[in-house]
Amino acid sequence: MNFTDYSEIKNFINGEWIDPLSYSYLDNINPATNEVIGRIPDSIKEDIQLAVDAAKKAFPKWSVTNVEERFKILNRIASLIDENLEELALAETNDNGKPLWLSKRVDIPRASANFRFFATGIMHFSAEAHTMEDKAINYTLRKPIGVVGCISPWNLPLYLFTWKIAPALAAGNCVVAKPSEVTPVTAYLLSKIVKEAGLPDGVLNIVHGTGPGAGEAIVSHPNIKAISFTGSTRAGERIASIAAPKFKKLSLELGGKNPNIIFTDCNWDKMMKTTLQSSFSNQGQICLCGSRILIEENIYEKFKEEFVAKTKQLTVGDPLKANSKQGSLVSRMHFDKIVKSIETAKSEGGTILCGGNIVKPEGRCAKGYFFEPTVIEGVGCQCSTNMEEIFGPVVTLQLFKNEEEALQLANVCNYGLSATIWSQDISKANRVASNVEAGIVWINCWLLRDLRTPFGGMKNSGVGREGGWEALRFFTEAKNVCVEL
Repeated sequence: MNFTDYSEIKNFINGEWIDPLSYSYLDNINPATNEVIGRIPDSIKEDIQLAVDAAKKAFPKWSVTNVEERFKILNRIASLIDENLEELALAETNDNGKPLWLSKRVDIPRASANFRFFATGIMHFSAEAHTMEDKAINYTLRKPIGVVGCISPWNLPLYLFTWKIAPALAAGNCVVAKPSEVTPVTAYLLSKIVKEAGLPDGVLNIVHGTGPGAGEAIVSHPNIKAISFTGSTRAGERIASIAAPKFKKLSLELGGKNPNIIFTDCNWDKMMKTTLQSSFSNQGQICLCGSRILIEENIYEKFKEEFVAKTKQLTVGDPLKANSKQGSLVSRMHFDKIVKSIETAKSEGGTILCGGNIVKPEGRCAKGYFFEPTVIEGVGCQCSTNMEEIFGPVVTLQLFKNEEEALQLANVCNYGLSATIWSQDISKANRVASNVEAGIVWINCWLLRDLRTPFGGMKNSGVGREGGWEALRFFTEAKNVCVEL
């Protein structure tokens, strides 16, 4: 397999790599250099139809393939991802702009872990039985849905692509998948891996293109019975408006504006180190980043001084260099959004404590989309800076006087994906965790993930849950059978 040439990406349909029917293509740009590194199909509904036809043809056999065989194939995919970690990580960095060390440490290992977890999980997935004393017994069948659509975002390309595909395949479905057109490379390379691993033709079809083009064609197709999507709340609203009237199953993991609640009795050193990570990892382009930092009054000034000083020490530069803590933003469009967000914060009365500037590295990255990690204070809790998702290396500081006020500030936002709580008082931490409006809560840690646990948000952060049995339940239909004794 050649993992170094991705200049001509093709659709992967029915086990073959083919051009889009329109022969229309999009440029693929390395955001760290602003150079075109290849082109990808700009697929249309006719390409989606080919993929659906292939998936429908493959479904009858794959849906009854025994779980031991599915395990072997999915586990083989995981092993091949591990074997090609270096090449996949480099491709991810060139495509996304994130530091290479991050791709090696997080993105690619998690992609293989996703396949390995669900390969094993399907071996232990079981249904329920309920007895009605001496009258009857009910047992539940869980059947694969059929053809499902998986649409993933650009921030963690292979990581989140596999997070959807692996449970769908494990449950016996056939998949039509679309990666983000901004970061298509590792999805294309995954097609080579699944082919080598022996996944039957048509079981996984990967179609490239835009959201309004290929994405909407997937969502609206009458033979695609479920949609799993991760991305912006705006796009999620559009998907729901199309899919809901057709009664498709929906899993929507959307935006976040996550509070990081820091109490006086925290473990200071651990809190400070982790808060830097939760603020700026992947240039702040993770839906779980804590972009609203809430600090108890009597430690506010101490926190501000140290946090700003440490933020200034983060090196922004060439993502291929080991000392670069921050790489480039993912695209020109997103870069412009971040720049605009700083002007908005200033207009709302915010003070830029550090950052807020474009970075121009020397050498090959002089034309890339780099931006300083930015810390802002003085913005009201209901201003757009604290209410709307920025999704970049930008955080705000807010002061609270007590537990009640901390919860008010945390819950005022329309998002409810995650929250982080820092306190050595376990009763207080659990109290706040119970009352904060978020689907995922970390106490004295961040991004510590157990793949068995449910993942998803409240309010504008989405509908449904992914992970563990939740994912396998989503990708199956439950059927109750009642047998009278």
